[in-house]
Amino acid sequence: MSTASAYRGKVVLITGASSGIGEELVEQLAQHGALLTLAARRADVLARLAERITAATGSRPLVSECDVTRDGDVERAVSETVRQRGKLDIVFANAGFGVAGAFAKLSLADYRRQFETNVFGVLRTLYAALPEVTRTRGQLVITGSVAGWVAAPGVSAYAMSKFAMRALANSITPELARQGVTLTLLSPGFVASNIRRVDNRGNLHADAPEPLPAWLVVSRRTAVRQIVRAVARRRREVIVTGHGRMLVAMERFAPWIMRAVGRRMAARSGSYRSEPV
Repeated sequence: MSTASAYRGKVVLITGASSGIGEELVEQLAQHGALLTLAARRADVLARLAERITAATGSRPLVSECDVTRDGDVERAVSETVRQRGKLDIVFANAGFGVAGAFAKLSLADYRRQFETNVFGVLRTLYAALPEVTRTRGQLVITGSVAGWVAAPGVSAYAMSKFAMRALANSITPELARQGVTLTLLSPGFVASNIRRVDNRGNLHADAPEPLPAWLVVSRRTAVRQIVRAVARRRREVIVTGHGRMLVAMERFAPWIMRAVGRRMAARSGSYRSEPV
């Protein structure tokens, strides 16, 4: 089965659809003929994105203003999708952001804020979608991170949230399989997105410079092309980007190297806003 045929006519809901990986998923899945629901907090941005997709494909996505940290928002997005489309095949639990900073400078509130979006927001999405996805023997997709494999100094809250996603995926994948539902965990490395321009309270600073060197950052188009293929093949996990695969391999087979790198990073002063997506 080709990638395009795997999505043609499938009803797909994407949280965090207004920017980054989520926005690029919208672009590529629309080209493959998916029937989309775009969910995110910024309704105005979603509306413009929906107009662009409609003009390019002739198929208008549904738009749902949705904050995954609020009870009821994802449920409304799911119910409206099913009401208008009749079913739900694939859900991307993609909304997330990164809290960064030295441990001594963070507070319990910072960790709670991180987990509310990156962990409980994902759980809200999965619970809201599971009954409908079970009916279609469909797919759930979680956006994790290479930071769920490799925890670096300065990103403890973010890494904890993404390690939690790996634990969740490993635990529930066989449970969901018994219901005919496939779960895919995405573990991207450094991908071009706004996540490194979002502060610890989740506020976007669009004019902030990209803190990473350009050679290290993979384009959204390239990364999402890998994601779209992996989900079409119902892969259990996909490590996205070459440097991401290298870091995971080093963590698994040469962890002493990563510990040494971590010590050197901790010894340096400067910005910590360099976490993987």
